[in-house]
Amino acid sequence: MAEAQATQQPQSMSQDSTDEAPAIAPSRRKRLLLILAVVTILGLAAWLAWYLLVGSTRVTTDNAYVGADVAQVTPLVAGAVTSVRVADTQPVRRGDILMTIDSADARIALATAQASLAQARQRYDQTAANNTALGATVAARDADISQSRAKLDAAAANLDRARIDLQRRQKLAPTGAVSGEELTSARSAFADATAAYAQAAADVRRAASTRTSAQGELAANRALTDGTTARSNPEVAAAQARLDQVRLDMERTVIRAPIDGIVARRNVQVGQRVAAGTPAMTIVPVGKAYVDANFKESQLAKVRVGQRAELVSDFYGDDVVFHGRIAGFAGGTGAAFSVIPAQNATGNWIKVVQRLPLRITLDPRELAAHPLRVGLSMDVTVHLDR
Repeated sequence: MAEAQATQQPQSMSQDSTDEAPAIAPSRRKRLLLILAVVTILGLAAWLAWYLLVGSTRVTTDNAYVGADVAQVTPLVAGAVTSVRVADTQPVRRGDILMTIDSADARIALATAQASLAQARQRYDQTAANNTALGATVAARDADISQSRAKLDAAAANLDRARIDLQRRQKLAPTGAVSGEELTSARSAFADATAAYAQAAADVRRAASTRTSAQGELAANRALTDGTTARSNPEVAAAQARLDQVRLDMERTVIRAPIDGIVARRNVQVGQRVAAGTPAMTIVPVGKAYVDANFKESQLAKVRVGQRAELVSDFYGDDVVFHGRIAGFAGGTGAAFSVIPAQNATGNWIKVVQRLPLRITLDPRELAAHPLRVGLSMDVTVHLDR
C-alpha cells in the first residue's frame, strides 16, 4: 500500500509540471515580442530623429577624388638635353632650374643677330648723313640754276644787241653806208648770239632737271629717316626684334619651374634631343589641391555654392578632417563628357542616376599640415544648413 501511494504521488507531480509549461511559454514569447517591438520602435524613432536633426541637413558621397591644376613642362626650343636637375617626387619652388638644353646654336644666333643690329644702325646713320649731303646737292643745283639763268639773261641781252646791230646795218646797206663785210659780220654776230642764247636756255633746263633729280634723291632718302630715330627706325627695330628673339631663345635653354609643387612623370634624360613642345615633366601644385566630388543628381536639390564641406581621406584616416567649401558645379555630368557618350535617344533605354562633379576648395593651412596627392579618394559631407 505504501509503495502504491508513493508511486501515485510522483505521477501526480509530473502531471502538474506538464500542465504549467504550456502556460509559461506563451507569456515569455509575448514579452520577447514586446521587447522586440519596443526596440524596433525606439530604433525607428532614433533614426527619424537623426534624419530630421542631422541626416536631412547633409549629403555625403565617397565618389570624390583629389585634383590639381598641374603644370606641364615643355621646352620652347629644340636641342639636346645637357642636364636634368630634378627627379620624380622631388619638391621644387617656382623659378628653380629643372633642366638645361645645349645653347651652342643659340649663342651663334645671338652673335649673328648682334652683328645684324650693328649693321642696321650703321645704315641708318649713313642714311641720316646722306640727308645732309643731298640737301647740299640740292642747294648746289639751285646755285647752278641761278648761274644758268644769269648766263641766259646775258645771252638774251647779247642777242638783242646783235639783232639791233643787224637790223641797223640791213637798213643802211642799200645806201652804201655799210660795207658788205660789216653786214656779214653783223649777221655772224647775230647767229652767234642766237646760238649762245639757245645754249644758255638749255643750261637752265639742264640745271632745273638736275635740281629735280637731287630733290627726288633727298626725298627718297628722307623717307627712310623722317619720323624715326636710331631706335625706332623700321630696319633697326626689326634687327632689334630678331636680337630679342634670339636672346629669349637663349634664356629658354634653361627651363625653370613655373609653379611650386612636386615633380611627376619626368620623361627626359641627359643627351636626349627634344623638340619644342615635347612634354618633359609635370609639376603638381599639392599646396593648391582641390576635390572633385561626384554627387548623385538626386542629392543636389539643396546644394549651393559656398556651403561648408568636411572631407576625410583614406590616406590619413578618420583622425584628419579637412574643411572646405563648394566652389562651383561642373558644366555637365561625367557621362556627358565621356569619350563615348550615351545614346539615350536610340534603342531600349533604362534610366540611370547620373552624377554631377562639384569642385570643393580646401583650407591651405590644412593642406600644408597634411599634404594630399592627386587621385586620392575622399569621403565628402556637405552641410546643407549653412
